[in-house]
Amino acid sequence: MSSISIDEKLKDPESVQNKEILDVDVGDLSPKGVDAAFNYALDVDYDEIDPETERRLVRKIDCTIFPVMCLVYCIQFLDKTSNSYAVIMGLKEDLKMEGQMYSWSGTAFYLGYLVFEFPASLLLQRFPLSKTLCVFLVIWGFLLCMTSVANYPGFIALRVLLGMMESAASPGFILLTAQWYKRSEQQLRTSVWVAFNGLGQILGSCMAYGLAKRTSLPMRGWKLIFIICGVLAIFLGFVILAVVPDNPFKAWFLTEEDRKLVVKRLRANKQGVGNNHFKLYQFKETMLDIRTWIMFVSSVLLNIPNGGIGTFSSLLIKGTMGYDTLQTLLMGLPAGACEFGGLIAFGFLSLFIHKRMVLATITTCIALIGSCLLSFAGPPRAQLAGYYLLMVSPGAMIVMFAIISSNASGYTKKVTVGVIYLIGYCVGNLIGPQTFKAADAPEYMPAKNTMVGCYAATLVTFPALYYVNWRENKRRDQLAAEGKIEHRPNAEFEDLTDFENLDFRYTL
Repeated sequence: MSSISIDEKLKDPESVQNKEILDVDVGDLSPKGVDAAFNYALDVDYDEIDPETERRLVRKIDCTIFPVMCLVYCIQFLDKTSNSYAVIMGLKEDLKMEGQMYSWSGTAFYLGYLVFEFPASLLLQRFPLSKTLCVFLVIWGFLLCMTSVANYPGFIALRVLLGMMESAASPGFILLTAQWYKRSEQQLRTSVWVAFNGLGQILGSCMAYGLAKRTSLPMRGWKLIFIICGVLAIFLGFVILAVVPDNPFKAWFLTEEDRKLVVKRLRANKQGVGNNHFKLYQFKETMLDIRTWIMFVSSVLLNIPNGGIGTFSSLLIKGTMGYDTLQTLLMGLPAGACEFGGLIAFGFLSLFIHKRMVLATITTCIALIGSCLLSFAGPPRAQLAGYYLLMVSPGAMIVMFAIISSNASGYTKKVTVGVIYLIGYCVGNLIGPQTFKAADAPEYMPAKNTMVGCYAATLVTFPALYYVNWRENKRRDQLAAEGKIEHRPNAEFEDLTDFENLDFRYTL
């Protein structure tokens, strides 16, 4: 049989897909080259798991690891909402912010996130996953406790460092979800842990409101918000260390038989649970894969509105809708409830609508309607309703997280796709606050119009990604029907990419 070299594939990523005989050179199958589950896979049969046994195993995972993921994501979002609450609790006055200085406090966070996203993801791949997440979270918590600074330069420096430390959270959780859940289960789980952003906003609103009402505090209320969040983050960092194993084969809460069942379940994903070695050819393949760049563009467009509204929501509610400081803080409660309830409902909707791009389109259309109300509706209550509709916009990002988890095969490739998507997330969030110009206050109409345009443009990227994946699945099905694809036993645990493993099918 002829063999396709890695160099040939990288010159033309479609070359794997155009050979009459498909005997792909998969490179390194040494212990360093294969997936962490490979040795387990050799001892695991191909018999189907009893449904009741599988439900019991999933319940164990859901009751042990999943709650920790949800709580960590909740607390990490508190920092973002805290900055928005702090600005109407005296932050601008205390740090003597003028002009675009507050906008830069939002941009600075994502500048740190952007700079450290790739190093953080490499560390997550190279070192034990849960221990690495613990280190990032504990340092992040200590930095939050230091945010009660007395000057603007110190505050901005800490915002950059906070962004650097938070850059490990989303890619780490994408990897955890892929390690533990089948592709059919990932959409719902991702929806739920992202939905805990909404619970974070609810807690942040309650905390900020309570502190704003108190007149006898040892320090300014906005400083206490950051300190409380920091202490919670440090505590949860050590909870991750104690509860979340680095991979399923070190899980303290699973028996040896359960660990083998995890391997058997993950066979359906056509990918393994991880490999600690960076593979340059997988990195190159990622850079040449059109799917990577469609998702990158989608991420930038989705997060320009996110960065703006996340930083300026309180100023918009107070400045254009006529609410006072305490009322504005309370308005965060229904916003958080809309996000929490809406995203969980969206996750359950995914059990009935199996086309993920359709789900992304639905949530983005809702966000587009919300941005139109915020921009063009006259009555303040209609604008507020538009703001609440925007809270479901992360639904499209959840779809992309699940797509990365299920469609990017090969551990280095999965990490790299996640990094590039989150770089797009950072770029969007960097731009977003800068669309809110001080000269446009309090209406900020150019920024609102930018949100409308970004959501409309995002809707083009979803059918594009759907078409690319649908076309390739159809082509592989044809090759399989013609007997031109050889099945490799345990290929899913050889750390192959989706280009290499032609048994792989893309989730649509």
